[in-house]
Amino acid sequence: MWQLLNALLMIHFSIENLICILYNAFMLFSIGQQIRQARKFRKITQADLAQALGMSRTTIGQIENGTVQDVGVRKLIRILEYLGLELRTRPAGRPPTLEELREEEHSP
Repeated sequence: MWQLLNALLMIHFSIENLICILYNAFMLFSIGQQIRQARKFRKITQADLAQALGMSRTTIGQIENGTVQDVGVRKLIRILEYLGLELRTRPAGRPPTLEELREEEHSP
């Protein structure tokens, strides 16, 4: 009985971990899309952005594609600030406000 319960708990935690990993990957992909959109709107190449910020073009590409293995928050904020973007937080699971939706609609 205990073995079955232990196995079920391990499956539950594994599913929770998988959901967390997938959510984080989606968030990075979403941020990367916003960065790419803002960069292209401003007619800046990945190479130019990388050079201006002292990063590699490969890193910029990986961030935009959501495939970067590890990105520090300071690096991410530098990219966002350079492109006139900002990082915002809100409680997990809370839908965006009407103001946030309007801002998103009018962003580049």
